[in-house]
Amino acid sequence: MKDRHFNYVTDLTRYQRQETWEVNIGGIGVGGTNPVRIQTMTDTSTRDTGATLDQIKKLIMAGTDFIRLTVKGMYDAENLKNIVQEMKDRGYTTPLIADIHFNPKLAEVAAKYVDKVRINPGNFYDKRANFNGKIFSDEEYKIELHKIEEKFIPFLEHLKKTKTALRIGANHGSLSDRVMSRFGDTPSGMAESVLEYLRICQKVNFNDVVVSIKSSNTRMMVYTVRLLNYKMRLEDMKYPIHLGVTEAGEGEDGRIKSAVGIGALLADGIGDTIRVSLTEDPAREIPVAQKMVDHFKLYQGHDPISANLFAQTNPFEYERRATRPVLKMGGEELPVVVADLGERSLKEMIPVRGNLVPDYFLSGNKIMDIEGDSFPIISLEEYLFESTRWGRMKFIRTNKKEFDNFMEKNPEIIMKLKQTRKTVLILESFNKNPMAELRAFFMCLETHIWKVPVILYRRYNETSLEDLQIKASCDLGGLLIDGYGDGICISNDNITFTELKDLSFGLLQASRMRTTKTEFVSCPGCGRTLFDLQETTRRVKTHFKHLNHLKIGIMGCVVNGPGEMGDVDYGFVGAGVNKVTLYKGLKPVKRHIPYEDAVEELEQLIRENDDWIDPED
Repeated sequence: MKDRHFNYVTDLTRYQRQETWEVNIGGIGVGGTNPVRIQTMTDTSTRDTGATLDQIKKLIMAGTDFIRLTVKGMYDAENLKNIVQEMKDRGYTTPLIADIHFNPKLAEVAAKYVDKVRINPGNFYDKRANFNGKIFSDEEYKIELHKIEEKFIPFLEHLKKTKTALRIGANHGSLSDRVMSRFGDTPSGMAESVLEYLRICQKVNFNDVVVSIKSSNTRMMVYTVRLLNYKMRLEDMKYPIHLGVTEAGEGEDGRIKSAVGIGALLADGIGDTIRVSLTEDPAREIPVAQKMVDHFKLYQGHDPISANLFAQTNPFEYERRATRPVLKMGGEELPVVVADLGERSLKEMIPVRGNLVPDYFLSGNKIMDIEGDSFPIISLEEYLFESTRWGRMKFIRTNKKEFDNFMEKNPEIIMKLKQTRKTVLILESFNKNPMAELRAFFMCLETHIWKVPVILYRRYNETSLEDLQIKASCDLGGLLIDGYGDGICISNDNITFTELKDLSFGLLQASRMRTTKTEFVSCPGCGRTLFDLQETTRRVKTHFKHLNHLKIGIMGCVVNGPGEMGDVDYGFVGAGVNKVTLYKGLKPVKRHIPYEDAVEELEQLIRENDDWIDPED
């Protein structure tokens, strides 16, 4: 793979952590040969020393490596001194990170006390875009960059003196007008917004930098981080990368979405520190993150994987693999969910209600549709050598190693698969690195221009639903994000039928392959949040859960509003004490509504835009 095509990592067929520079953050190394570090963020007011320290203790006990605190004003920045001193008095050594938006002065003050400062290039010196449509000429663009450099270099010199590290963290939806005018709100725009700052860091030899690009859209997040990684390599930059799916939500949705986005990158060895953003108690984020990190340790030392690499898909832009339609699979059809019946009969499972009804069912050596029609699952030998199968609908179950060995001995299968019109592959992997092996199989299919639809099949043996959600999302999410797969089937004897099929639908939704329920984009909350975000999220989800054609953002403040809710249709954003501003897309349309009226006002806004559907009884 090296030096060929889209070289965003060294080798797509071998799991290895990519080489990055080590950055010391309060005595803990990130990047280099260090393990993937885990961090989280307090949701207390940084002004409240006691409450913040109580939460810091919980987060340390939960196992976090770093703790980030929001800094929204000068009082917060100065109070970091008290928090740091109290931590020392209590014997806490966990490094602290200050989260800064809009105000460089706050970053300068915070840097005197904490171990790292996070800034957003979209709103630190530039103003966040107001979408005024201004077009910057080349000369105007250079002038704006020069202005940023004049302000940023003194700040970097200040960080050198205080021995404070820096995170340059861009968010989808918070780019400046200048960047938007040239690149739009695209992976290229987000990558360039970070690179502009990194080039200045290199100019003054400041290397204590970690970078991140986040989005609530997993595709956008994965493509953009890959692109940034690729472009950094072109400019001989090896800064450590922080990963996170911003505003992932809560419960099952938050875990699956986080594991899909973060896992797709960790699977390729990208990522030196991660934060899982859940609309829950911050301490609950840490074990989820740890499970992801531990899962990819299992990829190490896997069996070699071969692949026809010249058929690699574009890793920076979505394009679903082209297939011919078979039954309701492939072609223009949405990816299907195949539910494993196990020892149960289809008749027992038919009472499945709601939108999440499986498209097909796996039962032993056959696939069934909901009407009870069944189609055989056969081996490669049966497919090639039994003429009675020709012209009949069938599924072939195989894995790459088996397929490669069979194809080497029976090359005629290439032509037969090209000609077939009533065949679907059920593809599984027994490699310790299933992501790379399954991807390599798709490369093989593309090399030979086989348009046969593929069902991704994975069997697990987990006793915990959360463990299964994380592992399945990490193993399969990157494939789905790259447009591979015309359906999925997940088996696990210790998990219920309903939980398994819901996980399959959740995986397809988190990877943006198929939408079957309302998508709620909710932030985890922080010191800026001025209402009970977890309770509010539950209220909004209960009221609007039937609107499965919409994406609705639930944000604690204006920073997490247009800056991080990305491509939502409507937004519910904190605007002050018990005040909410409602958004249509990224445009505020109803400002400073009393909190107690906001849910009803949001319904009215949705009705006014003809997006409301009455719920079924």
